[in-house]
This record gives sequence, C-alpha cells and structure tokens, in this order.
Amino acid sequence: AVCEKFRSARTLSAVESLKDPETEPYRSKYSARALLQEVKQLLSAAEEGGDAVLAVRRAVLEYELGVNHTDTEELSAGEEHLQRCTQLLEPHRLSPDCVSLYLQAQNNLGILWSQRGEIETAQNYLESAEALYNQYMKEDGNPPLDPSEHFMVEEEKLTDQERSKRFEKAYTHTLYYLAQVYQHLDMIEKAAQYCHTTLKRQLEYCGYYPVEWARNAATLSQYYLSKECFMEARHCLAAASVIFSQAGQVPSAEDGDETEPEQPDLPERRAEIARCWIKYCLNLLQSARKLLEDNIGELDPDRQLELKAQRKKEEDEKEKDRKKAVLFGTSDICDSVLAMEEKVSSVYPLDFQEAREVFLVGQNYVQEAKEFFQVDGYVTDHIEIVRDHSALFKVLAFFEEDYERRCKMHKRRIDMLEPIYADLNPQYYLLICRQLQCELADTYYAMMDLKVAIGNRLEKLDSHTVKKINSLAQFAIKYYELFLDSLRNPEKVFPEKLEEDVLRPAMVAKFHIARLYGKLITSDSKKQLENMQTSLEYYTFLVDYCEKYPDAVPAVETELELSKEMVNLLPASMERLRTKLASFV
Repeated sequence: AVCEKFRSARTLSAVESLKDPETEPYRSKYSARALLQEVKQLLSAAEEGGDAVLAVRRAVLEYELGVNHTDTEELSAGEEHLQRCTQLLEPHRLSPDCVSLYLQAQNNLGILWSQRGEIETAQNYLESAEALYNQYMKEDGNPPLDPSEHFMVEEEKLTDQERSKRFEKAYTHTLYYLAQVYQHLDMIEKAAQYCHTTLKRQLEYCGYYPVEWARNAATLSQYYLSKECFMEARHCLAAASVIFSQAGQVPSAEDGDETEPEQPDLPERRAEIARCWIKYCLNLLQSARKLLEDNIGELDPDRQLELKAQRKKEEDEKEKDRKKAVLFGTSDICDSVLAMEEKVSSVYPLDFQEAREVFLVGQNYVQEAKEFFQVDGYVTDHIEIVRDHSALFKVLAFFEEDYERRCKMHKRRIDMLEPIYADLNPQYYLLICRQLQCELADTYYAMMDLKVAIGNRLEKLDSHTVKKINSLAQFAIKYYELFLDSLRNPEKVFPEKLEEDVLRPAMVAKFHIARLYGKLITSDSKKQLENMQTSLEYYTFLVDYCEKYPDAVPAVETELELSKEMVNLLPASMERLRTKLASFV
C-alpha cells in the first residue's frame, strides 16, 4: 500500500499536473502532497528503531515534499523538508543507497536559494553536490540506487545501466545550475566551462530537448567569439544547427521518453541561431582585418604574406590538439557537425577570396534571419540584422583591392540603410536613428575618399568625377549634421558639454565635416573661401572644446592633433586666396 500511494503521488506530480486547469494550477500537486503525508504517517506508525531502510524512506518522502512545496512556490516549507532530508542522510551520504538522493536534495536547495536571489548560498549547495559526486565516483563508483527505488518491490528495481544514467543526469543538472550561478556572479569564464560540460554530457546521456540544447550551444558560441576562439565558436554553432534540426522528430530521454514541449516558436529559434552565425562570420572577418591593417587602415601586403606563411606552419598542429577538448556528441552526431563546420572556415581569412567565402555564408544567414525578423513587428531586430549585413560588406571592402568595386560595396550599404532610416520616427527610435546617421555619413565619407583616390590617378579630373566627389561629400555632411542636430535641446541649442556616450561620435562628426568642406571642389574662388572658412570653424570647435574640457582629449587624440595643425595652416591659405582674389578685382 505504501509503494502504491507513493507511485500515485509521483504520477500526480509529474503527469497529471500538466493537465491542471489555469484556475487551479496546483490541484494535482496538492493531491500528491496529501498522499505523501499519508505515506509519511504510515511509516511513522511502523517499527521505530535503527532501521536504515526506514530512515532512507523517510528522507525520500522529505525530499518529495520539499520539491512539492517548492513547485507550489512555498519556499520556506520546501526548504524545511529538504533540510530534513539531508539531515537524515548526512551520516550515510556516500553510501550507494543515499548518494543520489543527497545530491538531488542539494541541487534543489541550490535552486531554491537562487529563486530567493541568494546566489552565493545557492553556489555553496551546488558546489557541495559537485564535490559529493566526485568523491563518490572516486571512492566507490558503482551505480547508486535511484531515490524512487526505495518504494519499489524487488522485481521492479532498476538495472545498473538505468541507475547510472539517472545518477549522471542528476549530476548534469548540478553542472547546469552551477553554470547559471557562475553567470549571475559574473564568473563568465567558469560559467562557459560548466555550460560546455553540461551540453557535452546531455548529448552523451541523451538527456536533452533539441531546441533548448541548440539555444544554449548557440549562446555559448557567443562567449567563444568574445575570446576570439573561432574554432570553438564554430563547433558550438554547427552542433546547435545539427541538434536543432532534430526538433519535433526525436523523442528525448529527458524525464523518460517524452518529447520536447510544444514549440510554437521554432521559426524564431531558427532565426536566432542564424543571427549567431552572422555574428560569427562578422567577427571572424573583423578580427582578420585588425591583424592585416596598417596604420591608415589599409591592407598591409607584407603582413599578409607573413601571416600566410605562419598559418601554413601552425595549422595542422593546432587543430588536432584543440579539437579533442571541444568535441560534442556521439560519432553520428560528430559526422553531421563536421559536415556543417566544413561550410565555413574558422581560421582568419587573409585575402579577398577567403574573405568572400566567409562573407557569403554570413549573407545567407542574413536572409534566413530576415525571413522571421521582419520590419513589421520586429523593428529593432530587423535593423540590427540589416546593420550586420552592412558591416559584412564594409569588412569585405577592406579586402578588395579595386577601388571602383570597393565603392560599389559601400553603395550596397547605402541602398540597404537609407530606406530603413527614412521610415524611422526619431521620437521613438532616437538611438537607432543616430546610429544610422553616423553609419550613413561614414559610408558616404569612405566613398568620397575612394573617388578622390580614383581621381588622383587620372591625368585630369573630368567634370563627372568632380560632380561625384562633391555629391558624396554633401551627402556625408548632410548625415553628420543630422546626427549633430539630434543632440540639440528642444530650443535647438547645441549642448555646452557633451555626454560621454556621444562625445567621440560628435567630435568625429565635427572633424569629418571640417575635412569634407576642404575636399569640395569648386572653380569659384569665393565659394572656395567660404568652404575654407566653414572648415576652419569646425576644426576650431574641436580645439576650443578640448581646451575647455581637457578630459575629452583621450577620446579624440588623433583628430585633435590634426585639427590643431589645420587651425594653424588654414588662415594663411585663406589669406593667400584673398590676396589672389583682390588682385583680380
């Protein structure tokens, strides 16, 4: 009778509770609790004395009652029951009969304290569960009894294989919760390490929901990206894509053989993984650019040759060693992951062809992400994806030697960003508007510089090139001015002192406008004089501002140095032009 009641209580908690109506969300949990209390009374009526079996059975009931109260949000009562469970087991916690139950009680106390926001206390419980597992595996290592077996008749008892699987799963939960605790405590490296181990173990013991697993692996990839560990990041993303494709097909071994809960948001999850792939491609290209650029931001051919030679030497060794540490899953999963990885490199692209291959993979994922994150309903997400697409073109242009083709790539950026900017209301999306203003201005500025470089190669500037240079410069000025205007107060007054987050962008905008007025080409000397005067005013603003607020200097050191030079040089040039003009009068 005791075993029967116990089994009914567990069924109510695990199965029936899922069908409870919203008006009574805990109906089955309360019924299960009543049954557990009955079993507890029946055991109390049993023979007192040093019966170890009885003590463990009582501990199992305290554990089940603790979890039950925690599930119904009665944390204090839950804590009491779980503490009683660990007290009963303390002397025997390393015995095969008790170790799994003790570990699970520690896990649940860890969860309970983290729900209260007491993260350090949660950490203590979970770390002691981890230490217990390690000590047991070292000293005994035999598959321990599962807590449910204490209420089973002999012929129902589990096989060693099943016992081992359940114990390992409980320990995987310990690591999973520890990963979250470390993340809360900003111990990011440790959190990533535990997350990786958890994911690995979930695959090993087939205890995972595909969508959740894929999401966690994709999130972990972003940590590896921040550390520029591209091979590990790619492996996590490839595994995420492979496991995600199992969603809805494979019964999971998580909690029996039930399938993953209904996933109405599968398209959104797929798009999120696509966005992680975009970030991967973008970061790989940007890191390669940092390695290859010279002090004026162009590709350094000597550095390129040096890195290619170095890569040839290192490649084979490095891959072999690091692969062992990172691999996920069984051999059949590994094969699929490997096939996925081969679609994109994890080493720095060192020339245009290699960069283009990474770019194209990123661009495919842009299309995939945009299918779900459309402007209607997902404005912010959609714009971020488009800006990533623009950034992919920008970094690809760095690898392109031909200036005309480079210009066309920047033009593609303009074509994707301008329509989005035109449709945005700055009242609701001020920050995004500012980001787009700066990006559009910088893109027109880069195109103008390229057209000037192309013009310098010609024997004589033709009127078409002059028009093009002036037009690009005017557009760049327009967007920089729009950005600077967005900083004005409702009375249209520019701030006396700039906020830290806009200080550098605003100063760079002023500096670029000064330079752009200097680049405008005109045969009208009066107009030229006006442009020089405007240019001087913007350079002077920079110099005066930094004199008044010296703490601004570190943000704009290079621009300030050049501005000081121009403030010294321009008046003399303007004077010469005035003299020349006067002689014609």
